[in-house]
Amino acid sequence: MGRRALRKIDPALDLSRRLFALDAVPRPVDAAWLGRRAPLEVEAGSGKGLFLSAAAMQRPEHEFLGIEIRPKYARFAAARLAKQQIKNARIVCGDAQRLVREHLADSSAAAVHVYFPDPWWKARHKKRRLLNELFLRDVERVLQPGGSLHFWTDVEEYFQATLALIREVTKLAGPLSVAESAPQHDLDYRTHFERRTRLAGERVYRAEFRKGEPRQDSPGRGRIVSPS
Repeated sequence: MGRRALRKIDPALDLSRRLFALDAVPRPVDAAWLGRRAPLEVEAGSGKGLFLSAAAMQRPEHEFLGIEIRPKYARFAAARLAKQQIKNARIVCGDAQRLVREHLADSSAAAVHVYFPDPWWKARHKKRRLLNELFLRDVERVLQPGGSLHFWTDVEEYFQATLALIREVTKLAGPLSVAESAPQHDLDYRTHFERRTRLAGERVYRAEFRKGEPRQDSPGRGRIVSPS
C-alpha cells in the first residue's frame, strides 16, 4: 500500500512547544521539561501522530512523548497536536533508540508503544529493526514496575521473532493477549497504519508485555488478530 501525500501544514500554527530536535531534549527527561510530575508514555515511531494525539486526549493525567525519525512526519504530528490544542504531548524528531537509551532514566516510563515499525524485509537489513536486543533491554530499564510494552505489527515473522527475542533478553512478563476493538468512526484506530491494514483485510499481530510480574511460560499467549 502506497503512502498518501501529507496535507499541508497551516503556517500559522505554533509548533515550538510540540516539536523538538533530539539534541534539545534534556538528559534525562524530567518533570521540569514536561511541565509537571505525571506518568510518562513514550511512542517510538509516531508517524502522523494519530495514536499520540488520541491517547493524550483520552488520558489527560499522563504526559506523552513521541519520537519520529522522518522530519516531515514529525512536523505533521506536531501540527496535529497544535491544531487540537493538546498540551500533554510532544514529538521529538530523531532516533528512537537514542532517545530511550540516552534521554530516559531508569523506571521513568509507564508505557512504551511501538506500532507497525519498519520490518526491514531483506535478511541483510534485519539488523536495522528497531526492536533489537539493545533497544529491548533499554525498554525494560526505563519501564516502571507494572509498566507496559505495547507492540503491534502486520508482519507475522517480525512479530514472532520479536516475541522470542523479548523472552530471551528481558524478564518482561507476557505476551499478554490484546483484544481488538471495533472502530466507532473512520479514524477510530490506534494508528493510521492500523486503519489501512484492517481496511485492506490484512492481519494485525498484537502483544503486551509488563515489567515486574511473574513470567508466563506457556506457549500461545500472544493473540493473532483475524481480519475485521
